[in-house]
Amino acid sequence: MYSRRVFIKNYSLPGLAVVTAPSWLSVDSRCEGKMAFLSPVDGDILHRYDGTMTENFLKTTVKVTAPAGSILTVNGVKTVYNNGIYTAEVTMQDFENVIELAEIKTKSKKRITVYWLKNLADKYRLSIDDAVWFLKDIQAHAEAYRSLFDNPFLGFLKQLHDAHGTKVHLNIFFQSDDFNLTQMTDKFKNEWRANADWLQLSFHAKAEFPDDPYKFAGYAQVKEECEDVIKEIRRFAGEELAASITTLHWGEVPVEVSRALRDAGYSTQLCDFNVDDGLPPCSYYLDILQRRHINKRFVWRDNREGIIFVKSSIIIDTKKQHEILPYLDRYEQQSRKPPYADLLIHEQYFYEHYHNYQPDYRQKVFTAVQWAEKNGYAPAFFYETANR
Repeated sequence: MYSRRVFIKNYSLPGLAVVTAPSWLSVDSRCEGKMAFLSPVDGDILHRYDGTMTENFLKTTVKVTAPAGSILTVNGVKTVYNNGIYTAEVTMQDFENVIELAEIKTKSKKRITVYWLKNLADKYRLSIDDAVWFLKDIQAHAEAYRSLFDNPFLGFLKQLHDAHGTKVHLNIFFQSDDFNLTQMTDKFKNEWRANADWLQLSFHAKAEFPDDPYKFAGYAQVKEECEDVIKEIRRFAGEELAASITTLHWGEVPVEVSRALRDAGYSTQLCDFNVDDGLPPCSYYLDILQRRHINKRFVWRDNREGIIFVKSSIIIDTKKQHEILPYLDRYEQQSRKPPYADLLIHEQYFYEHYHNYQPDYRQKVFTAVQWAEKNGYAPAFFYETANR
């Protein structure tokens, strides 16, 4: 069995290369000799890095391919031909935008739908997977604790937030050993709600084991398990804490599982989207071309399913502390700086009793957050990046 612990070990090997994603269609011979979009492509989520932006519009360059001698327009703008590529500058003013490619002579047309999130670029959050032990501790000390933040783990996160304004998202299990969420006290519900501006919760899985629990799961199972967690979040923490984005445990599933998450309220789904590196895909149902595209763009919407996918920028616990800054810096060196930087870590490594305890856990998190600050990122949940 390829356990998560083996994955963590392999992923943190110092010499592991990360392949820079090729362009979306460069490996797809199906578009050769045809009229097709090269950039953006259907479902792309555009932002400040993609052109010239003001408060009211984004002006971006559309690149297309077509047979030689074609006469093309993009949203009515005549294209310019250079080295086999046709380009045109178009302006977007809405969240949802249709781009139409037209061939004047043949009257052929193609359309894609893309999105403009004017507040997306230069935002970050801290996300935490496999989280449940902090809840078990709060329940065990419900009489003694006067605040949620008497719990050492949440206390650390509050310290981080107070120092840097960091917004924190925890993906939680329904159960662990002899504890499950139905036992969780609602004593601190008002305090949860008072901190909802920087703290959110979502479904991760029913439990940590078995590994890859949803690889062959169906819609009904995942919808039920997901709703069980959401119900309890609302009960003990409040509706304000129930996020619209989640990271599914292991994240390799058939499309029916992503549909179940979407229908339960998680229209945005985050994962690693590994490709060309020999690692487990952790990419929901997406194929290789789509995963390569997300590795380049970090955010993309599957218009057919109505799901936005977001790529994590780092799994902090897979890196030694001195590796974190070079790992994150390499994105800009490869000309693919994440517009929205998700800094991900797992809860377990915080605890001394855990066999893979990382004594520099706190320092690692602070290092990643300080990188975000230094590189111009501001804290924000994904839903806060919507156009306002």
